[in-house]
Amino acid sequence: MPEELNLSNLQPAQPREARKRVGRGLGSGKGRYSGRGIKGQKSRAGSHAMRAGFEGGQMPLSMRLPKLRGNTSKDAMPVGPFRTYTQPVNLRDLDRFADGEAVTPESLKAKGLIRSVRKDVKLLGVGKVSRRLDITVHFASVSAANKVRGVGGTLTLLKEPKVKKARHRKIGSTAGEESAIDVTEATDTAPPSEE
Repeated sequence: MPEELNLSNLQPAQPREARKRVGRGLGSGKGRYSGRGIKGQKSRAGSHAMRAGFEGGQMPLSMRLPKLRGNTSKDAMPVGPFRTYTQPVNLRDLDRFADGEAVTPESLKAKGLIRSVRKDVKLLGVGKVSRRLDITVHFASVSAANKVRGVGGTLTLLKEPKVKKARHRKIGSTAGEESAIDVTEATDTAPPSEE
């Protein structure tokens, strides 16, 4: 630091890099093509505003690679991009509540059992419940519901349980037996031949 500070020795505390000045003549080192090369897409204005993964019209890598098999439709949740998340709470964690106390997502958050009230809460049947509680959650497993109602507590679901779609039944022996019965009945009721 100089003894006397004036305009002749004034400078910033941290040195700054000089900006790159392009198109200022051949002697500058960045003249003529301004460091962009000759012709081509990247020499044009606005050429760097391409979306991520764009390969100039060539078949992109994401389409060239083989895909994994499996269900990725909306009906196949929670697979694929439609993945959902629920916050699990076990019955053994409900010992922090007093007998007859109401258990809601807000009270679970206050007790530190869940992180957020925005995500759905699912009650699981790990452990035992010894107190009669009035529980209100989004989902609950069958074992958890049975244990809660077994000690005289109540369980209210905030969302309707998902109904599984019925699978197509394979044609088995029962269908073959029915068809055989139909054939025999048809032969019994047929009129006798005139021979």
